[in-house]
Amino acid sequence: MSQYFQNGEEVLWNPATRVAGLFLDMAEAHSRLLGVPSGLGPMEEDECQVDVQAFALFTDALVRYHANSSHMILRSLMEGFTAMALAIADSAGRPVAAAREMADDPAVRRLVDLAHENATTMAR
Repeated sequence: MSQYFQNGEEVLWNPATRVAGLFLDMAEAHSRLLGVPSGLGPMEEDECQVDVQAFALFTDALVRYHANSSHMILRSLMEGFTAMALAIADSAGRPVAAAREMADDPAVRRLVDLAHENATTMAR
């Protein structure tokens, strides 16, 4: 069984049900941390509508927060989720400004590299 993250009828990502649930739970936690809406709608009938503009802004905030934190454990906890968010934003055709603007930052380069790795294995 799988779930669909969609922009209208366009499928951005089609992960397994458990992966989708974990991603949504993590999005909610990160949204609370940042005080920024994620742009992810509820999962209804195996579909989650993504407001790609809001999601790109959320992902931008994630990258900036991650890069500006000096708390190693917090950065570690955020890393995988943030990289996956970058991959989804890219899949939606919404490159994240922070990833480009902060490309010289090793932590951001690591996120971008991990996002590219994730993109090669994302089911769509």
